[in-house]
Amino acid sequence: MERLFNLDPQLLHDAILLAIAVFVMFLLLSYLLFNPARDFLKKREERVKNNIDSANQANADAQALRAQYEEKLQNINKEADELMSAARKKALENEAKIIEDAKAEAARIIERANHQTELAVKKAEDDIKKEIISVASMIAEKVIKENIDLSIQDSLVDDTLKEIGEQTWQS
Repeated sequence: MERLFNLDPQLLHDAILLAIAVFVMFLLLSYLLFNPARDFLKKREERVKNNIDSANQANADAQALRAQYEEKLQNINKEADELMSAARKKALENEAKIIEDAKAEAARIIERANHQTELAVKKAEDDIKKEIISVASMIAEKVIKENIDLSIQDSLVDDTLKEIGEQTWQS
């Protein structure tokens, strides 16, 4: 028999047996070691994929939350503008009310002053009338002392009444 590559048959036999042993060992190790390792790597790959998916989901949720907060901030600015507008409107209404109250109070003060002035004028008129009456009665007393004539006395009373006016005696 001829030698292959210049190898003896015993060496070829041993090499074939070794190859069969390595193949059987490979099958056995693949069943015992490679399959659990593949399962482990597959589970790890799924876990990493789940982590990436959950991170993407969390990122999407964060983006949605950010958009929601930005919308709320815009709404807050709008609400602040509305509150400021309402406050300005209320301030203008209060201003108008205060001005109206001040005008009403000024009108009442003017009315009271006019009334007091009228009262003072009436009092002064009454004082003057009383003074006139007292002067007239003094004159009448002097005239009566000099002339006790009834006709003269009646004419003096009538003249005085005409000068003063009948309304003074009636009030």
